[in-house]
Amino acid sequence: MSHPAATPSETATNTRRYDLDWLRIIVFGLLIFYHIGMFFNTEDWHAKSGHMNGAMEPLMWLSSPWRLPMLFFISGVAIRFLSDKLGAGRFARDRFFRLFPVIVFGMYVIVPPQLWVELQRGGEIGPDFWTFYQSYAFEWDGPWSEHTPTWNHLWYVVYLFVYCMLLAPLVPALRAIADSRALAALGALFARPLVGPLLMVALPVLPFLLIRFTLTMQFPTTHDLTSDWANHAGSLTILLYGYMFAKNGTLWRAVDRALPWVGALTLASFAFLYTAYSTWPAIEDNLPLVWTARIDRIIYAWAIILTLLGLARRFLNHDNAARRYLSEAVFPYYILHQTITVVGGFWLSGMGLDVWTEFGLLVAMTVFGCVLGYEVVKRVPLLRPVMGLKWRGSSKSGRAVSSTI
Repeated sequence: MSHPAATPSETATNTRRYDLDWLRIIVFGLLIFYHIGMFFNTEDWHAKSGHMNGAMEPLMWLSSPWRLPMLFFISGVAIRFLSDKLGAGRFARDRFFRLFPVIVFGMYVIVPPQLWVELQRGGEIGPDFWTFYQSYAFEWDGPWSEHTPTWNHLWYVVYLFVYCMLLAPLVPALRAIADSRALAALGALFARPLVGPLLMVALPVLPFLLIRFTLTMQFPTTHDLTSDWANHAGSLTILLYGYMFAKNGTLWRAVDRALPWVGALTLASFAFLYTAYSTWPAIEDNLPLVWTARIDRIIYAWAIILTLLGLARRFLNHDNAARRYLSEAVFPYYILHQTITVVGGFWLSGMGLDVWTEFGLLVAMTVFGCVLGYEVVKRVPLLRPVMGLKWRGSSKSGRAVSSTI
């Protein structure tokens, strides 16, 4: 996957992106623990602990602005590599057969237990899963408060699938833009001392500020594919950033040089936002302060993405057995984890356990369930494609940046 115009150092950067593989593993892992946290915090969710409290909420809120954007950024990088390798038509076909089976299987097998728990909690159904499932699977928009069938946490896969299908015909144009002299010049500008890091934060943030002040006001995030326009605008923008960065050596060198500056900005924004979120009831009527926090949230999201990219390039750009195992395992973990957490948490909540015992057991159940599920899935040929794996194990296990995303 070398670039014909790349220097030797850039070629190495473009062909072995173990740093992005590690980031993908870390972010998916964080997402799993975030959803465990959702069982215990005070926000509405599919299942809830009897020990709900808001102690961890500020930290959870500070992971929300960048977790999924980072995954979409990495997906954009992967799209560049894969579409260059396959061409537009084969890329679309590959993405269809890699992602669409996951969506269908997820909606009809993985997700239903989550809704079964949620509707039981709401008193809308009894405990008979089969009676519930018949209506879930065979009645479009069944007789409950929630639309069925649904995709819940798999919305990321649905959106990624749609974006791949939409972008496939545009691959030649996108490649031309990504390889243009203008983008190389932009990277060189971002790599300049002092002004470069400032521009590298300020310019890419502008579209997200525009989205926040326009679409977000009218279309709050719902994960409903047909009406989630603000979320689409932000997710597709960050995905395209990943595509444009993928093989642009000047942009990656700018990330390296900006690391101290964006790292400091990340820490400062984190401190401000943590203080604001921790005291939100006291400041929510102070509109200037509230809007400062909203704007800083957007700046923080891009700053921490740049910081993590820079840190990963410096410290995680290496391969080992753990990466080779987890780079394949983490996507099935993501598919499985929320159902395990919701059903396991629902069962534990009725046992009268103290909060730390309940938390420890739920973590153990989720992690063990993901590991066991993956070990079973990878050995069953018919389950591999519906869980995001190739029909057979890849002989190229050392390749970085999984093509699943």
